Amino acid sequence: MRTHADYRLSQLDELESESIHIFREVAAEFEKPVLMFSGGKDSIVMLRLAEKAFYPARIPFPVLQVDTGYDFPEVLETRTNWVDRLGLRLIVASVEEAIRDGIVVDDGRTSRNRLQIGTLLNIIEQNGFTAAFGGGRRDEEKARAKERVYSHRDEFGQWDPKNQRPELWSLYNGKLHEGEHMRVFPLSNWTELDIWDYIGREGVEIPSIYFAHQRRVFQRDGMLLTASEYNPLRDGEVVEERTVRFRTVGDLTLTGCLESTASTVPEIIEEIAVAKVTERGATRGDDRFSEAAMEDRKREGYF
Repeated sequence: MRTHADYRLSQLDELESESIHIFREVAAEFEKPVLMFSGGKDSIVMLRLAEKAFYPARIPFPVLQVDTGYDFPEVLETRTNWVDRLGLRLIVASVEEAIRDGIVVDDGRTSRNRLQIGTLLNIIEQNGFTAAFGGGRRDEEKARAKERVYSHRDEFGQWDPKNQRPELWSLYNGKLHEGEHMRVFPLSNWTELDIWDYIGREGVEIPSIYFAHQRRVFQRDGMLLTASEYNPLRDGEVVEERTVRFRTVGDLTLTGCLESTASTVPEIIEEIAVAKVTERGATRGDDRFSEAAMEDRKREGYF
């Protein structure tokens, strides 16, 4: 006979509770936070958690998108829908404008994805942001597995993986010196499966390209890339139409898709439950340049 109620939370509820706690801690502790919002699945879940953290009030900080100029139209449309629905202030840091203004240099070889670093650091400095929420998860990539929830950045926006602050008992040290800022990762302990379980439970809007659809693609370096004016074909490359979906979204010149017929959240969950490669390792060309490609970018100020 049950004599008391069982108040144990499910795994998703525990993750949600932890993330909401992080949002409220940052809002109370830092003078000027901002949420980095790309319109991808992780940043959408992050925004949903922020919405819950401060409901019924509005989210008390703006959202920031670093626009490479090569973003998927479906992702930008979803981003706009979320911003309009929640009545948020959207700040767009354009890589194109940063190149024009001499903030970053386009040498014709460096990817737009890498040029986001200087663009992001410039907008953080211009606006005086003291904390920036990011949607990184520890299961995505080796460098992200090293990162704490509160990730200190020095006055140059750089990250030192060997000099991180302890976070015992989920106590976070947000002390900053002049010119420094903190990157904060509320989804650190989530996995890709957790993200999709939460998307299914909450019924949130995500870009249509995460689901199976017909797309004109070509093969390069073991990935299927989108045929586009920004992706000129090389010798031997052939465009064909296939049924594909994306596991992650970013710069369309570097973000690959995979052949899939998964057109619903449950079907996607089934598919990734047996996947042996993370979404970044499978479909992000910018993580294939070297074993330490992500860590190198993060040291310089990447998300």
